Amino acid sequence: MKGLVGSMLLLLVTFLSPLAAAEPVLTAAPIDTSPPLMVVLVRHAEKQKSGSDPALTQQGEARAQALAKLLQSAQLDVVHSTDFARTRATAAPTAAALNVPVSLYDPRQLEAFANQLKRRGGRHLVVGHSNTTPALVGLLGGEAGDGIDDASEFDRLYILTRNADGQTSTVRLHYGL
Repeated sequence: MKGLVGSMLLLLVTFLSPLAAAEPVLTAAPIDTSPPLMVVLVRHAEKQKSGSDPALTQQGEARAQALAKLLQSAQLDVVHSTDFARTRATAAPTAAALNVPVSLYDPRQLEAFANQLKRRGGRHLVVGHSNTTPALVGLLGGEAGDGIDDASEFDRLYILTRNADGQTSTVRLHYGL
Protein backbone atom coordinates (compact mmCIF):
# COMPACT_ATOMS: atom_id res chain seq x y z
CA MET A 1 0.00 0.00 0.00
CA LYS A 2 2.89 2.32 0.83
CA GLY A 3 4.30 1.85 -2.65
CA LEU A 4 0.96 2.67 -4.27
CA VAL A 5 0.54 5.90 -2.25
CA GLY A 6 4.09 6.91 -3.07
CA SER A 7 3.55 6.24 -6.77
CA MET A 8 0.33 8.24 -6.80
CA LEU A 9 2.01 11.09 -4.94
CA LEU A 10 4.89 11.09 -7.43
CA LEU A 11 2.41 11.06 -10.34
CA LEU A 12 0.45 13.94 -8.80
CA VAL A 13 3.59 16.05 -8.20
CA THR A 14 4.79 15.33 -11.75
CA PHE A 15 1.41 16.34 -13.17
CA LEU A 16 1.03 19.54 -11.09
CA SER A 17 4.63 20.79 -11.41
CA PRO A 18 4.15 22.48 -14.80
CA LEU A 19 0.96 24.12 -13.52
CA ALA A 20 2.70 25.46 -10.44
CA ALA A 21 5.34 27.12 -12.60
CA ALA A 22 2.73 28.88 -14.74
CA GLU A 23 1.86 32.53 -14.17
CA PRO A 24 -1.16 32.93 -11.89
CA VAL A 25 -4.31 34.08 -13.67
CA LEU A 26 -6.07 36.95 -11.97
CA THR A 27 -9.66 37.68 -12.79
CA ALA A 28 -11.77 40.51 -11.45
CA ALA A 29 -15.16 41.93 -12.09
CA PRO A 30 -15.10 44.77 -14.59
CA ILE A 31 -14.68 48.15 -12.94
CA ASP A 32 -17.16 50.87 -13.81
CA THR A 33 -15.02 53.77 -14.95
CA SER A 34 -17.87 56.17 -15.65
CA PRO A 35 -17.12 59.70 -14.50
CA PRO A 36 -18.99 61.01 -11.44
CA LEU A 37 -22.55 62.13 -12.19
CA MET A 38 -24.91 64.56 -10.46
CA VAL A 39 -28.41 64.94 -11.87
CA VAL A 40 -31.18 67.18 -10.59
CA LEU A 41 -34.50 65.88 -11.90
CA VAL A 42 -37.83 67.73 -11.82
CA ARG A 43 -41.20 67.51 -13.41
CA HIS A 44 -42.27 70.60 -15.39
CA ALA A 45 -43.92 73.36 -13.38
CA GLU A 46 -47.68 74.05 -13.28
CA LYS A 47 -49.25 74.09 -16.74
CA GLN A 48 -52.37 75.57 -18.32
CA LYS A 49 -55.36 73.23 -18.36
CA SER A 50 -56.08 73.44 -22.09
CA GLY A 51 -54.33 72.60 -25.32
CA SER A 52 -52.20 69.70 -26.52
CA ASP A 53 -48.94 71.47 -25.62
CA PRO A 54 -49.92 73.87 -22.82
CA ALA A 55 -47.75 76.71 -21.57
CA LEU A 56 -46.98 77.32 -17.91
CA THR A 57 -49.38 79.16 -15.65
CA GLN A 58 -48.23 82.24 -13.71
CA GLN A 59 -47.61 79.94 -10.74
CA GLY A 60 -45.61 77.63 -13.03
CA GLU A 61 -43.49 80.53 -14.30
CA ALA A 62 -42.81 81.56 -10.68
CA ARG A 63 -41.80 77.97 -9.87
CA ALA A 64 -39.43 77.88 -12.86
CA GLN A 65 -37.81 81.09 -11.58
CA ALA A 66 -37.56 79.56 -8.08
CA LEU A 67 -35.79 76.54 -9.60
CA ALA A 68 -33.28 78.82 -11.33
CA LYS A 69 -32.61 80.63 -8.06
CA LEU A 70 -32.24 77.34 -6.18
CA LEU A 71 -29.74 75.99 -8.73
CA GLN A 72 -27.78 79.22 -9.29
CA SER A 73 -24.66 77.78 -7.65
CA ALA A 74 -25.05 74.17 -8.81
CA GLN A 75 -22.42 74.54 -11.57
CA LEU A 76 -24.53 72.60 -14.07
CA ASP A 77 -22.98 71.55 -17.35
CA VAL A 78 -26.22 71.05 -19.28
CA VAL A 79 -29.96 71.53 -18.83
CA HIS A 80 -32.04 68.82 -20.52
CA SER A 81 -35.71 69.13 -21.47
CA THR A 82 -38.26 67.23 -23.46
CA ASP A 83 -39.57 69.09 -26.49
CA PHE A 84 -42.78 70.43 -24.94
CA ALA A 85 -43.62 74.07 -24.16
CA ARG A 86 -44.09 73.37 -20.42
CA THR A 87 -40.75 71.55 -19.99
CA ARG A 88 -38.77 74.02 -22.10
CA ALA A 89 -40.31 76.93 -20.13
CA THR A 90 -39.41 75.24 -16.83
CA ALA A 91 -35.82 74.66 -17.98
CA ALA A 92 -35.20 78.03 -19.63
CA PRO A 93 -34.68 80.27 -16.57
CA THR A 94 -32.06 77.91 -15.08
CA ALA A 95 -30.24 77.56 -18.39
CA ALA A 96 -30.24 81.34 -18.89
CA ALA A 97 -29.07 82.05 -15.33
CA LEU A 98 -26.18 79.60 -15.63
CA ASN A 99 -25.43 80.36 -19.27
CA VAL A 100 -25.64 76.68 -20.25
CA PRO A 101 -27.39 75.13 -23.23
CA VAL A 102 -30.77 73.40 -23.18
CA SER A 103 -30.43 69.99 -24.75
CA LEU A 104 -33.61 68.23 -25.87
CA TYR A 105 -34.13 64.53 -25.14
CA ASP A 106 -36.80 62.06 -26.23
CA PRO A 107 -38.92 60.87 -23.28
CA ARG A 108 -39.72 57.69 -25.24
CA GLN A 109 -35.99 56.78 -25.19
CA LEU A 110 -35.35 57.02 -21.44
CA GLU A 111 -33.04 54.03 -21.19
CA ALA A 112 -30.75 55.35 -23.92
CA PHE A 113 -30.81 58.81 -22.32
CA ALA A 114 -29.93 57.35 -18.89
CA ASN A 115 -27.00 55.45 -20.41
CA GLN A 116 -25.82 58.62 -22.16
CA LEU A 117 -25.88 60.54 -18.85
CA LYS A 118 -23.96 57.77 -17.07
CA ARG A 119 -21.28 57.66 -19.77
CA ARG A 120 -20.92 61.42 -19.89
CA GLY A 121 -20.90 62.21 -16.18
CA GLY A 122 -20.96 65.82 -15.03
CA ARG A 123 -23.74 67.96 -13.59
CA HIS A 124 -27.18 68.06 -15.20
CA LEU A 125 -30.70 69.35 -14.73
CA VAL A 126 -33.34 67.15 -16.38
CA VAL A 127 -36.87 68.52 -16.77
CA GLY A 128 -39.45 65.86 -17.56
CA HIS A 129 -42.96 64.73 -16.78
CA SER A 130 -44.89 63.02 -13.97
CA ASN A 131 -44.34 59.60 -15.55
CA THR A 132 -40.82 60.02 -16.96
CA THR A 133 -39.05 61.70 -14.04
CA PRO A 134 -39.40 58.81 -11.52
CA ALA A 135 -38.70 56.30 -14.30
CA LEU A 136 -35.46 58.08 -15.18
CA VAL A 137 -34.42 58.17 -11.52
CA GLY A 138 -34.80 54.38 -11.47
CA LEU A 139 -32.88 53.91 -14.72
CA LEU A 140 -30.01 55.94 -13.28
CA GLY A 141 -29.92 53.59 -10.28
CA GLY A 142 -31.74 55.84 -7.81
CA GLU A 143 -34.77 55.46 -5.56
CA ALA A 144 -37.81 57.25 -7.00
CA GLY A 145 -40.28 56.55 -4.19
CA ASP A 146 -43.99 56.98 -4.85
CA GLY A 147 -45.26 58.13 -8.22
CA ILE A 148 -45.84 61.82 -8.89
CA ASP A 149 -49.47 62.95 -8.63
CA ASP A 150 -50.15 64.17 -12.16
CA ALA A 151 -52.92 66.58 -11.15
CA SER A 152 -51.25 68.41 -8.28
CA GLU A 153 -47.56 67.66 -7.69
CA PHE A 154 -45.18 70.05 -9.42
CA ASP A 155 -42.60 70.62 -6.68
CA ARG A 156 -40.72 67.31 -6.42
CA LEU A 157 -36.98 67.56 -6.96
CA TYR A 158 -34.54 64.66 -6.99
CA ILE A 159 -30.80 65.03 -6.56
CA LEU A 160 -29.12 61.88 -7.79
CA THR A 161 -25.39 61.34 -7.44
CA ARG A 162 -23.42 58.47 -8.92
CA ASN A 163 -19.71 58.11 -8.12
CA ALA A 164 -17.00 56.58 -10.31
CA ASP A 165 -17.59 53.19 -8.62
CA GLY A 166 -21.24 53.22 -9.73
CA GLN A 167 -22.63 53.80 -6.24
CA THR A 168 -25.77 55.91 -6.43
CA SER A 169 -27.59 57.98 -3.83
CA THR A 170 -30.85 59.85 -4.16
CA VAL A 171 -32.24 62.79 -2.20
CA ARG A 172 -35.88 63.78 -2.71
CA LEU A 173 -36.94 67.34 -1.90
CA HIS A 174 -39.67 69.85 -2.66
CA TYR A 175 -38.99 73.33 -4.04
CA GLY A 176 -40.75 76.54 -4.93
CA LEU A 177 -43.79 78.18 -3.43
